[in-house]
Amino acid sequence: MSTEHNGHPAADEGNHEGANVDKIREILFGGQMRDYERHFTRLEEQFARLGEALRDETKRRFDALEDYIHTEIDSLKQRLTAEKADRTSAFNDLERELRDSKKVGEERSAKIEDSLSEAAGKLNSRLLEQAKKLSEEIEDKHRALSMLLDSEVQSLQAGKTDRKALADLFVEFAMRLRDEFGIPQAR
Repeated sequence: MSTEHNGHPAADEGNHEGANVDKIREILFGGQMRDYERHFTRLEEQFARLGEALRDETKRRFDALEDYIHTEIDSLKQRLTAEKADRTSAFNDLERELRDSKKVGEERSAKIEDSLSEAAGKLNSRLLEQAKKLSEEIEDKHRALSMLLDSEVQSLQAGKTDRKALADLFVEFAMRLRDEFGIPQAR
């Protein structure tokens, strides 16, 4: 009995009980925690891939839109430069002609400006349509990702252990280990 009070056998028994509790904890929850960790890792990888794909797709579309805008602007500049050169030449020629010829030239110039304004308006509306479509696609992808995330969070919430039930189980284990929990004897 005196050796138990010195601490050696009692300490071994306490360590043994602590090891048993750790083993029980590992048996009860180890697999589930590893499953959660694998699931979270897969989710993180999936969201990273989806985010990267969305980022790449958005960049590609913005680059395509930017290239399209630059091409159209360059085309308009060339047409405008050509038209300006044509108008200047025509205007110089028309100045030398009679006033009636000058009037015809001014009408022609007004028609060309209307045509350019109409073309610019069409281009502007096409650009707005492209931007709207791209914005809608981005919103759709964002909604889809949000729905996927919500679904995964709900599935994780549904699969987690109830904390109160877990606490009650640990209290019962502790009481049984200390022999404080009365178990009815079989008769």
